[in-house]
Amino acid sequence: MSITTGSAASADEHVDHDERTSVAPAPVRTPDTLAAAGDLLRALAAPVRIAIVLQLLESPRCVHDLVDALAVTQPLISQHLRVLKSAGVVRGSRHGREVVYSLADDHLAHIVVDAVAHVEEDA
Repeated sequence: MSITTGSAASADEHVDHDERTSVAPAPVRTPDTLAAAGDLLRALAAPVRIAIVLQLLESPRCVHDLVDALAVTQPLISQHLRVLKSAGVVRGSRHGREVVYSLADDHLAHIVVDAVAHVEEDA
């Protein structure tokens, strides 16, 4: 019985090795692309900005909604929204006197959600 189990483990290890070697190499990226990706990740690198992205993942929000949800001052929320907007993470649309912010797309939200989940797994 242990011989069969050992053989199965060896076969599984062999399959895993074959899968790793059959993966195509990553395409070469230009320095400009890598620099832009770095800028984008730096824009997400503040805890308040991560919290904003998580809030906007649930639904679009105006500044006062974010202030209430995150217990952070309005000027600080506005400052972080400017950074996120200039990085293309969020967009704002005017509704009367308010600007409602939403995520530009879901790609970045996935990065944030995955990062938070990764940290929570290790905790």
